[in-house]
Amino acid sequence: METIIQILARELEQTEQHIENVITLLDEGNTIPFIARYRKELHGSMDDTSLRTLEERLQYLRNLEKRREEVRSSIESQGKLTDELSAAIGSAATLAEVEDLYRPFKPKRRTRATMAKEKGLEPLAELLFAQERDCPEPREAAAGYIDPEKGVETVEDALQGASDIIAEQISDDAAVRKSLRELMLRQSTLETSAAKEEDSVYRLYYDFRQNVGKLQGHQVLAVNRGEREEFLKVSVVTDRDAALVTLRRSVVKPGSKAMEFVKAAAEDAYDRLLYPSLEREIRNILTEEASEGAIHNFALNLRPLLMQPPVKGHVTMGLDPGYRMGCKVAVVDGTGKVLDTTVVYPTHGERQKQACIAELLKLVRRHSVTHIAIGNGTASRETEQMTVELLREAGGGLSYMIVSEAGASVYSASKLAAEEFPQFDVNLRSAVSIARRLQDPLAELVKIDPKAIGVGQYQHDMPPKRLDEALGGVVEDCVNSVGVDINTASPSLLQRVAGLNATTAKNVVKYREENGAFTSRKQILKVPKLGPKAYEQCAGFLRVPESKTALDNTAVHPESYGAAEKLLELTGHNLGDIAAGNLAGLDHRIQEAGVQKLAEACGVGVPTLLDVAKELQKPGRDPRDELPPPILRTDVLELKDLQPGMTLTGTVRNVIDFGVFVDIGVHQDGLVHISQISNKYLKHPSEAVAVGDIVKVVVLEVDEKKKRISLSMKQAQ
Repeated sequence: METIIQILARELEQTEQHIENVITLLDEGNTIPFIARYRKELHGSMDDTSLRTLEERLQYLRNLEKRREEVRSSIESQGKLTDELSAAIGSAATLAEVEDLYRPFKPKRRTRATMAKEKGLEPLAELLFAQERDCPEPREAAAGYIDPEKGVETVEDALQGASDIIAEQISDDAAVRKSLRELMLRQSTLETSAAKEEDSVYRLYYDFRQNVGKLQGHQVLAVNRGEREEFLKVSVVTDRDAALVTLRRSVVKPGSKAMEFVKAAAEDAYDRLLYPSLEREIRNILTEEASEGAIHNFALNLRPLLMQPPVKGHVTMGLDPGYRMGCKVAVVDGTGKVLDTTVVYPTHGERQKQACIAELLKLVRRHSVTHIAIGNGTASRETEQMTVELLREAGGGLSYMIVSEAGASVYSASKLAAEEFPQFDVNLRSAVSIARRLQDPLAELVKIDPKAIGVGQYQHDMPPKRLDEALGGVVEDCVNSVGVDINTASPSLLQRVAGLNATTAKNVVKYREENGAFTSRKQILKVPKLGPKAYEQCAGFLRVPESKTALDNTAVHPESYGAAEKLLELTGHNLGDIAAGNLAGLDHRIQEAGVQKLAEACGVGVPTLLDVAKELQKPGRDPRDELPPPILRTDVLELKDLQPGMTLTGTVRNVIDFGVFVDIGVHQDGLVHISQISNKYLKHPSEAVAVGDIVKVVVLEVDEKKKRISLSMKQAQ
């Protein structure tokens, strides 16, 4: 039988040694970002996504092994564990298979079969189910089991009890369940119909049929929600005759006098026990697969959203639009510090709008604002139009961008926001968050529950624990790939750094407030409750720009400082060259000297040497700066301005199963259906585009009444 290491090596196409090394590192308490970045020699440079897949699969396989042992132990305690059964449990590849094998031995609630057994009818059931050639006629055999005292008044009572026992035995048979499950997954159809005569968002599913194997994840989740909200009736329809043929082939022995009796018991087993149970299983399988797909898609969208290039170092005005409560305004400096706040009312008439423009223009000039971030919620359209007028009045040097305000209200009403801005009310906090989202999306979005960021589908229907794990992993990977300035980072950002948690993150900030800025990485060890293991995990991801040691502001881990210094020495450089930017020819000198030879001389592996060299040449670099910058606008389009055939540039806002939503600057995102993304066949839109991508699109159709815009990327190529 394959070991867990062998299974993982085969599934992930990695060597057994690399898999074993990763398992050891995980068991020692190392974090995924640390392993991915600083232990490449041990795992063959697997990326963080592959390592997380390995970790999840390892957990599943360990749970499977644990469950196998629990099942074996339970059956053995009943004195029913055979070598054959033990081997079957040992070779079961999924938890479902283990549970199928355990099913006949599970303690059961009172069923028709258990009541029949209490009446002493189990021997009769065994005799008839064996279907031996010399088996008597069922009625003849049943005559000997009539016992009025036990409630068996007639032959029919005895046969009914025996049938109930056989039906349950068939229903509990692991091989029978497996073959029927496979048949249903292959041939069944999911059918839905309207549960009430009322129009709704589920009207597409009021008369819907699709083969189970061809269902899309978003269809499954929509159907589930429609059923839960009592708009839909849902069933899994299977060809009963085909299922019964499969079932009879497994349990009926031709030629026996009990054959017809067993056949009837098998039909009862299918109709009463197997089909209802397997229908639930099929629905659960579909839901699990759809949920996993949706979680994967959410994680896929979240990564590029968090990694959007920041618009650094600019004084920014955040506008949180609104009607009744007005438009909340916050001006923040290049580091995100709040300089000014106010509330204006641009939607309350032309006179008020002009007054708003005058007031905002004063703020722009007073604080030298260069960018305006507008939330995309209620009244965003009117606020954007006012902003364009403001830009014209300002006479240049000012641009704006619509930013997603998903989760801003969640954050502004949170305990975290109250701690950060006790002097501001909830609405003004939201305006600050919107401004900061333009300046540094990652630093701001880590304060919000990933589920509230708005780049998924049906996220509220997902298993919460699994969704939190997946999204938390993405946030952690993004934060650590960028690195964090320990002297400016918020507790929300710090707690996402490998090795830190909510407590140690707060302790870092408290230490900073009490002792001033950190001046070296070694000083991190003085933070209360931050021990050597946590330091090992977090040190390489924390930057200390104020340190005298240039290496403290790079992603070079302190454990590799000696190797970095040796590399500089062997290539004719010194530490002073890092800050001075005099390492342009380092790669050439490494190639001349020989990578392998230098790695050995520095006492590290080749991957670590190359990573160190890359960091030395770009100290404090931000990987997000290498991505295309966001689109900043100076004019506004309206829905009525759009005409079929127009070519526009837009930003991908969301990627879902059936297409992508693109912001083209008209407040209403346009949909590029999957069929209009590429000339090539795509299984999923994520194969071609990601959230944050800047794309060219052609307008196909505009429905002003329904506010729908159909776009094509294919025709813009």
